[in-house]
Amino acid sequence: MTQAEQEEEEDDDDDEEEEEEGRGGLKPCHLRNKISAQSDMGNTDSKLKFRKAVIQLTTKTQPVEATDDAFWDQFWADTSTTVQDVFALVPAAEIRAVREESPSNLATLCYKAVEKLVQAAESGCPSEREKQVVLNCTRILSRILPYIFEDQDWRGFFWSTVPGAGRAGMDEMDEDDEGARPLAESLLLAIADLLFCPDFTVQSHKRGGPDSAEDMQSLDSCEYIWEAGVGFAQSPPLNYIHDLNRTELLRLLLTCFSEAMYLPPSPDGNILNPWVTFFCSTENRHALPLFTSLINVVCAYDPVGYGIPYNHLLFSDYREQLVEQAVQILIVTLEHEGSQPHRAPSPSSMDEQDSAGPDNLFVNYLSRIHREEDYDFVLKGLARLLTNPLTQTYLPNSTKKIQFHQELLVLFWKLCDFNKKFLFFVLKSSDVLDILVPILYYLNDARADQSRVGLMHIGVFILLLLSGERNFGVRLNKPYSLHVPMDIPVFTGTHADLLIVVFHKIITSGHQRLQPLYDCLLTIVVNVSPYLKSLSMVAANKLLHLLEAFSTNWFLFSAAQNHHLVFFLLEAFNNIIQYQFDGNCNLVYAIIRKRSVFHQLANLPTDPASIQKALQRKKKSPDAISRTNSQETVSMEGSRPAVPAEPGTLKASLVAMPGIDKLTEKSQVSEDGTMVAVPETENPRSPEHSSVAGASDTESNSGRDNEDVFYTEAEMARRRLSSASSAATYWNPTPEWVLSWKSKLPLQTIMRLLQVLVPQVEKICIDKGLTDESEILKFLQHGTLVGLLPVPHPILIRKYQANSGTAMWFRTYMWGVVYLRNVDPPIWYDTDVRLFEIQRM
Repeated sequence: MTQAEQEEEEDDDDDEEEEEEGRGGLKPCHLRNKISAQSDMGNTDSKLKFRKAVIQLTTKTQPVEATDDAFWDQFWADTSTTVQDVFALVPAAEIRAVREESPSNLATLCYKAVEKLVQAAESGCPSEREKQVVLNCTRILSRILPYIFEDQDWRGFFWSTVPGAGRAGMDEMDEDDEGARPLAESLLLAIADLLFCPDFTVQSHKRGGPDSAEDMQSLDSCEYIWEAGVGFAQSPPLNYIHDLNRTELLRLLLTCFSEAMYLPPSPDGNILNPWVTFFCSTENRHALPLFTSLINVVCAYDPVGYGIPYNHLLFSDYREQLVEQAVQILIVTLEHEGSQPHRAPSPSSMDEQDSAGPDNLFVNYLSRIHREEDYDFVLKGLARLLTNPLTQTYLPNSTKKIQFHQELLVLFWKLCDFNKKFLFFVLKSSDVLDILVPILYYLNDARADQSRVGLMHIGVFILLLLSGERNFGVRLNKPYSLHVPMDIPVFTGTHADLLIVVFHKIITSGHQRLQPLYDCLLTIVVNVSPYLKSLSMVAANKLLHLLEAFSTNWFLFSAAQNHHLVFFLLEAFNNIIQYQFDGNCNLVYAIIRKRSVFHQLANLPTDPASIQKALQRKKKSPDAISRTNSQETVSMEGSRPAVPAEPGTLKASLVAMPGIDKLTEKSQVSEDGTMVAVPETENPRSPEHSSVAGASDTESNSGRDNEDVFYTEAEMARRRLSSASSAATYWNPTPEWVLSWKSKLPLQTIMRLLQVLVPQVEKICIDKGLTDESEILKFLQHGTLVGLLPVPHPILIRKYQANSGTAMWFRTYMWGVVYLRNVDPPIWYDTDVRLFEIQRM
């Protein structure tokens, strides 16, 4: 037996031992430490060798021939460096130096690394040594690619064909092509193959020796899906080595897709990511099994595992790293195509469309999931993961808390956006509340933290999307009995009360950057208002406190759009009075108690002197909403107050959002409950929607007219501050302007209610000498206004609609999250990203 064969034999033995340890997926840390202690000495050697190779590469001024295997093999053949080692031993400055000073050597390094992956994908990595080569090449490419993307002249390099690239195992593949494939395509196909490589990333189905080469070509990867769930019933045994190898390959894939970070935001949705487009096309024969593997791995993951306290401290959970990478791959591959935002077919047209669908196969497969049990699996999985950070335990830090809730929210958003049947399934039962509660928790928790403004937006967008459907409003009537510790007043009531109390908290004690979201928050309240059967006293008081704050003369006059907030609140009150009067005695009582607010609005002064006087009265920043009279009560037990970001926290900037009028389209609910779109020109019932002094009723708060202009957030903040500090120079409210919308305030219904009920309530109080509100509530509960109120108006719902502005916002937000969450290793840190700015708080 030759020495090589002997080593091979030992490798195989090691492999079997590793397989044994690997099963079960969780491996006690002491075992791992014992192994790493043994390999430490060898590791130091291979680190030195690897570092020497890097130094040689950076100091060589002459091009090194691609055929000089002795030189190139130093980078991957004899080393076992971890990904963290590679990042430490290949400094950014040296990569940039090679890129500038000896570009052909950088090109050859990339080409040779890809070639190794292609060869391994063909042979199926039978030996341990080949597996190690794959991992080393994967780590080197993950390190180098961002520096290729940041340089405009290099960006096309991977899409060119390398002269002579037909050699070394690439021949057969290329004969039927015209010449060689671009390097990017070869790399992506090799990664896809390697993600279904028996004994490397999936369990081998063969008994006996390692799979031979031709098996890789004929292997049906649909039989090797990583986890049971959508469209796949068997759950393969957990194997932590396979999970680690998959994670490394997915990290490289994510790095390939990250070219998007190096292009500035553009209003044109047409910019497709060529890496994503190719990988999710029919060229990738593993697209379906890989999509299914990713979604199943994410939705089947249970971070709490065995339910043993402190379990996550005893075991290293390799599955979590895999789940994080999987969910990030999913959100960046599920891209809108072209400039047209994807409009899901209506259920009626779905059947004819089954054959076609989007070219991006991940989007295509996602939009075609249709079995109830698949929907149930996905929804329950996402709800379980989103609820995980909320779990209360009596032992501090005793359960694992996941950190990837932002990615999960983007995934949930994309599911609802691309698969309307899934959206209807979510709203069909009260399971939607298992998504609602965690979202409200995150919104409330992040309200004071400027580094989490993106999280606030995605949470509000999801609720805006859901609120466009009648079922969401109906579901909110379910009593709220959970005890999720939230920094909000204690109340007894329904999920609708929870939503209103949290929204009130965001508006009255969130930071100022959230002001553009007020329109969205109140639109959600208006959308659900016709269906709310009985608000609690706490929630009713919160709504009236908002009206009080928004209807002060100073606030109404100090910015062109502030009056919209009053219109939204009045519309919500009208909906409840007209459609849900019977159960809402708390709200009616609160309106009666605060009747002076409505009278003040009806008598709003419009003469120049009063307008100027109101503006003089509040010279301080017109952002702070009075927190007085809000009857702040004791917060829930066990809750932590919302706190600002720690100094030094990194955040990614976002592009500005389109205004609410661009975000939504109006639909009217007809007699039979169906919705009819309202043409923009004629707004049947609300003349306040007509454009007033160049501002439509629900124009954006962000103070810009053109949705195709993308400002960074910093620019938006500057604009808002400057308009706040010098409101007088920028904004001059005129009597004509005030009159133009004052005359349209929808006060008739409420004034009629007050006219009828106030005398009756006063009479009861005088007759019975009452000071006790429960008697008054009892009277209101049994009262009726049938025939006394104006004719009920049709219900108007503002449904979310996609546009190029929101598509760009999502792309920026999503990549910002991916950038900030990949810190070990820090893949993109300190590279010249252009899609957003990284700011330190």
